[in-house]
Amino acid sequence: MKPVSTKSLLLPSLSLFTSIGTLLCCALPALFVFLGAGALLAGIISSAPFLIILSKHKIILFFVSGILMLISGFLIWRSRNAPCPADPLKAKACNRLRITSLIIYFFSVLIYFFGFFFAFIIIKFI
Repeated sequence: MKPVSTKSLLLPSLSLFTSIGTLLCCALPALFVFLGAGALLAGIISSAPFLIILSKHKIILFFVSGILMLISGFLIWRSRNAPCPADPLKAKACNRLRITSLIIYFFSVLIYFFGFFFAFIIIKFI
């Protein structure tokens, strides 16, 4: 098994950014409309028009984000028993890197499901 490295943070971080994209494109606008804050949504869209493009392609965005998160979760799971260096300082950094990677991953999953709920499920009931 390969030891844990800083490269192992790349995919969880990438999945975090894509899940934040799903949150921005779909979850927050649906939440604002649900709460009756349409004027706030109009203000946000006028200052950030790229959100309209993201919303038009939300299926692709959720698919790519989901695939990245599945790959990231698999790589985190596969390296769960990877050896850390024998040096105490490097071993401590290695363990901290594993915990950071898990936190980023689970935060990404939480954001993704929040966005999925508002983009595809709650929209059916509004």
